[in-house]
Amino acid sequence: MESGSASKKEALMSNDPRLSTAHSAAFKKSEPLQEPSTKIEGYDFNRGVDYSQLLKHMASTGFQASNLGDAITVVNQMLDWSLADEEVTVDEDCLSLEDRKSVRCKVFLGFTSNLVSSGVRETVRYLVEHRMVDVVVTTAGGIEEDLIKCLAPTFKGDFSLPGALLRSKGLNRIGNLLVPNENYCKFEDWIMPILDQLLKEQKEESVLWTPSKLISRLGKEVDDETSYLYWAYKNDIPVFCPGITDGSLGDMLYFHSYRNPGLVVDVVQDIRAMNSEAVHVPTPRKTGMIILGGGLPKHHICNANMMRNGADYAVFINTAQEYDGSDSGARPDEAVSWGKIRGGAQTVKVHCDATIAFPLLVAETFASKARRRVLNNGDI
Repeated sequence: MESGSASKKEALMSNDPRLSTAHSAAFKKSEPLQEPSTKIEGYDFNRGVDYSQLLKHMASTGFQASNLGDAITVVNQMLDWSLADEEVTVDEDCLSLEDRKSVRCKVFLGFTSNLVSSGVRETVRYLVEHRMVDVVVTTAGGIEEDLIKCLAPTFKGDFSLPGALLRSKGLNRIGNLLVPNENYCKFEDWIMPILDQLLKEQKEESVLWTPSKLISRLGKEVDDETSYLYWAYKNDIPVFCPGITDGSLGDMLYFHSYRNPGLVVDVVQDIRAMNSEAVHVPTPRKTGMIILGGGLPKHHICNANMMRNGADYAVFINTAQEYDGSDSGARPDEAVSWGKIRGGAQTVKVHCDATIAFPLLVAETFASKARRRVLNNGDI
């Protein structure tokens, strides 16, 4: 602007103080942003359809797309970390560089049952099949739905289907999914002989069953490669479910207790086992949490990590809000106040349906790293 024009503007402002105040309010000077600052810029489809680049641009798109982009970054940091990144301590003098590179972040994966009812089950199965996670925590439905799908399919329905009509037809609705009641009848026929055998082993061999041991055995018995529990059994990945009776599996245990009473499932031994998964990860080795949904799996993983003064990485994906004080809706910073996540941890919460966000996150983290290993080494 020329100096003459500036002088005229200043003269105009001085003649009307209200206009001067309004102008100052509308054109308040900005302070410089802290460096580095991300420029908001989405993916340009003039470049063609490149899904990897599209996902990379999530971080600079804004809103929850940016949170998803940040989650991808945190998970990649989680997967890239090794003990070789840390300073050598006295206790580690005996470890070679290769040994230090082999010590990786321990990854806890948690999810609610509805995600196993959905097609996210196949994403979970992929991660467990290829030993990409170390500990799994879910609800009773997250166990039984995996097993039931080996016996009969779940179908796509609609959120608006009337409950009374579905009940009359023997159809159960999970959101916009439909599960025929016949599926649970098949589950009963399949699991009852197994529970009989577990009771026999308890009596004759003094086997102490815990939820995780029961789940491992069911993974062995189902013997189906589409099941994530089968791969958890095969790869010796523990699957914890302290709410084991809160679902169809609980119904089966209930009816079995009348048909053939005496089976005991000890939850106390499992809380020892679950907490040990975190406690036995000494600093400077790191732990990471990826938690889909809220409720029991979210808190169980967080609480176990409190026993080691908190996790080092945390990614939450859910649609719950924090204003009712629920743990489901709590942001990572609330867990920091409890010591469940370390103060300096890398964390992000993605406010999104996990059926949308999680497959995209896995594509740009676990799966992309596996593909690069295949290209370099010839196998996953």
